Amino acid sequence: MIQTHAGLSPASLVPKLHRVFELSAEKIRGIEQSWSPAQGSPVCTVDGRYAARGWTEWTQGFQFGSAILQFDATGEREFLEMGRARTVAVMAPHVTHTGVHDHGFNNVSTYGNLLRLMNEGRIPENDWERRFYELALKCSGAVQAGRWSRTAEGGGYIYSFNGPHSLFVDTIRSVRALVLADRLGHVWMGENDRRVSLLDRALDHCLATARYSVYYGEGRDSFDVCGRVAHECVFNPNDGNFRCPATQQGYSPFTTWTRGLAWAMCGFAEELEFFDSMAEPPKAIPALERAARATCDFYLANTPPDGIPYWDTGAPGLENAGDWRAVAADPYHACEPVDSSAASIAAQGLLRLGRRLGEDRYWEAGLTIADTLFGAPYLSTDSRHQGLILHSVYHRPNGWNWQPGESSMWGDYHARELALYVLRLAEGGPYLKFWF
Repeated sequence: MIQTHAGLSPASLVPKLHRVFELSAEKIRGIEQSWSPAQGSPVCTVDGRYAARGWTEWTQGFQFGSAILQFDATGEREFLEMGRARTVAVMAPHVTHTGVHDHGFNNVSTYGNLLRLMNEGRIPENDWERRFYELALKCSGAVQAGRWSRTAEGGGYIYSFNGPHSLFVDTIRSVRALVLADRLGHVWMGENDRRVSLLDRALDHCLATARYSVYYGEGRDSFDVCGRVAHECVFNPNDGNFRCPATQQGYSPFTTWTRGLAWAMCGFAEELEFFDSMAEPPKAIPALERAARATCDFYLANTPPDGIPYWDTGAPGLENAGDWRAVAADPYHACEPVDSSAASIAAQGLLRLGRRLGEDRYWEAGLTIADTLFGAPYLSTDSRHQGLILHSVYHRPNGWNWQPGESSMWGDYHARELALYVLRLAEGGPYLKFWF
């Protein structure tokens, strides 16, 4: 389990954070110089160079969002211009993409970050530019809300690219697109001009994820361990009844794919922060907090002491790894790969939940993960390597990007977002949140 360092603080990590953004600048420049939008979205590195990996174009927003985060952290205007120009030129198809569950990843990372910077006074107020970002976010939230399946008890969920039967745990972080659109006064318009609240759909999706994707040790099946997460939940689309857990990128439906776990940790924590900010917080907060605690506790108990998890807690090779929970993760382990991208996402969830609850064990675990990620052997210091954080895994069952020393676009983006979050806390900047 994670061994936290009580002496860590945001201020103590500042030298590492500055080093992260120093290295990040050259990585972003290198990708910008070598990449053409005609190649599609850069997904993960192969021999240190970013390459596309056709499945869905879910990483484009992380590419351009990284440049925006770089400006946010350093004030280097070239990165603002890069992120803004690429958002305008390339991201429009993602706003109206009806076939995916990824709107929060692509559009909140670009249009959302730019609007946030304008609201914070970090970039000049411009009425038409503001309206452009707002319209993109309104459309994105409504389009995402259209991928809707109802559950038997009357709730519902945003269904994955697999179809109306499929709820992915990933979408708990992408649901931010609906929240922002609602915040901007938008609604989803259905047949006969029926007006549907985007906030209600966002909340229903969060509740469905908490109920079906997260386990609570209550005997739901033979492998029900509190905090375990199912990557996919399968429903009968005819009547909305839950049928079974499944997985796309994990080892099995009855083990925990750690990036899916991390999406849940981060998504529940930041949605709780948002709901706390409402004049009348919803009655569902206890259910969401239960899910956030369960997933974070599972991560703490099933991750090596340095905070970097293996790609799946039930991966078969771990049987030959001895007491892998008791020793630091080995990214060059012969049995199973680690996933630094899961750690990048999970750390932010732990920090946000720990801050919200005032519980040091979550807070210190988040800082411990950041301390590990932002040093050797995870921080990429080789100028020839385009990745920022090494030892990331994409799709282990398909054999995609699981070799040691490679990076992923989502892992690099979330590492930057984590570094920016901690840096703002250390320097007393505005609290980093997705809403306004």
